[in-house]
Order: sequence, then C-alpha cells, then structure tokens
Amino acid sequence: MAKCRVFGIDDGLKEVVADGLYMKHLFGERISVSVVKFVEKVGHDLPAKAHVHGEEASLQLVGECTVFEGTGLVDDVAVPMMARSAMIIPAQLSHYGSNRFGQQGVSMRLNVVTPPRPEFGPEDSVPYYPLKDRGGQS
Repeated sequence: MAKCRVFGIDDGLKEVVADGLYMKHLFGERISVSVVKFVEKVGHDLPAKAHVHGEEASLQLVGECTVFEGTGLVDDVAVPMMARSAMIIPAQLSHYGSNRFGQQGVSMRLNVVTPPRPEFGPEDSVPYYPLKDRGGQS
C-alpha cells in the first residue's frame, strides 16, 4: 500500500560540489521533488546549463535566483525569482539559472517536476545537476 513520505527541507542533503552545491531528491509515481542548495563560498561559480524536462514548479525558499528561458544566448528572457516566490516552467522549455545569495550566504529552491527526472539517479545517490561547466547529461 502507498504511504505518505515526509522529508526535512534542509536535512540530509548530498554534497554535489564541495562548499557550493548540496541536493536531495525524492520520487513519486508521477513526480520528482528536489531540494537544491547553493552555498555562497563556491556557489557563485556554478550556473546551470540549459536543459529541458517535464513541467516544473519551483519555489525559491532562501536567497534569489534568475531563471533564463532559452539556450544560453544573449537575448534569452530573464525571469527573476525573489525569496518565497514560486514559478511554473512549462514542459520542454529550455531554461537555466543563476543564483543570488541571501544574508545566510545561501540560495535554496524546492523543485517539483512531472514526469519524474530519471537523470537524478536513485534516491540514495548524489543527484545529478546540470552544471554549465561540467560534462554529463543535459
């Protein structure tokens, strides 16, 4: 029988990039939920590369960010997100982002994507994140 699962937003995050990026993710049958936490020490140098996936709801918990609609060109549309704001990103819209850090030196988001993002890997693994200057999946 299916059961509800609860997880702490800022507990048990996996280190993706030392002093820069921490994440965790959870999968349902039709959605994936991820917490993405950038830390100011190294996080300034970790922008996302353009990527596409299913429909995404993103809630900016701490700090701020800018989501860019496009593939990394100078005329891409910039959509700023302030702390405690939310955004819906349509399915298959190419997008990427950059962070602005709050007083705590953190920029943190909660993202819900449907269908689930299989590139994240198993729940107990270090999640994949589409960093601009690293190889890997798009």
